[in-house]
Amino acid sequence: MLPLRIIKTKSRLNPKGFSIFARTSKYLSTLLMKKIFSFLLAFSLVQFVFAQEETKSPKIPIGGRPNIPADLRVEFGFNLLNNRPEDMSTRFFASKTFNIYYQYPLAVFGAGSGFTLSPGVGIGSDKMAFKDHVTLVSDPSKGPESSELVELTEIYGDNITISKNTFAANYVDIPLDLTYHINTANYNKGFRVSVGGKVGWLYNAHSKVKVKDADGLEQKVKNAQDYGLEKIRYGLTFKAGTPGFYVWSYFGLNNVFKENMGPVENQAKQINFGVAVNLF
Repeated sequence: MLPLRIIKTKSRLNPKGFSIFARTSKYLSTLLMKKIFSFLLAFSLVQFVFAQEETKSPKIPIGGRPNIPADLRVEFGFNLLNNRPEDMSTRFFASKTFNIYYQYPLAVFGAGSGFTLSPGVGIGSDKMAFKDHVTLVSDPSKGPESSELVELTEIYGDNITISKNTFAANYVDIPLDLTYHINTANYNKGFRVSVGGKVGWLYNAHSKVKVKDADGLEQKVKNAQDYGLEKIRYGLTFKAGTPGFYVWSYFGLNNVFKENMGPVENQAKQINFGVAVNLF
């Protein structure tokens, strides 16, 4: 295998432009969060109306799914970086999130209160697809477990075709949801809404690149290391829907990268949102 030559690129940020960008980024982040909450609120109202029109006849589980006193939740969505510099812009549809959690609901505040507390455990996977054909590599000037962004052409040459360029961070998550059920007589029916949070431990991070040069030589490279990511993540969650389907969002409270160990100078945090299904 030919040795890889990594050339550091200069950040396009400058002290004067950074303050302007920071204010713009803050405004866009606030606007994005307002849109997400508006969507969730509208969805919640629609679900609430339909929940009130449900008949009292018992429902047959879809696909004969087992009646197990727990929830196996599969969440699909998108991963955004909030409060990030321009150099860390990502492609929206390629930056995906996939979570699978097993949670056990426990009745709280007495029988018929409508409230349950659901601790659980699971796996969360977040992808980041950076724009401008850049990727994360180790930054020797910062020491081990660090990263910087470089253009793929500086690694593989100018005349290349790029068919894949993604970065993934995988976590073992511990979610905890406090849920209110509109139907206090039967928690398995009707609309419900929950607030909570989760704590995650990073167990794997890697980049995937697939390129082809002018001679037709195709290279598939998977590089796994820590990249200066924080080992622990934590944040708040909001969910709303029915027992079988719901919308969800996650707002990270800590930075994605360790201070002065990630690409450029950044204090990026995660925002995830999407839809989910309960398998049982």
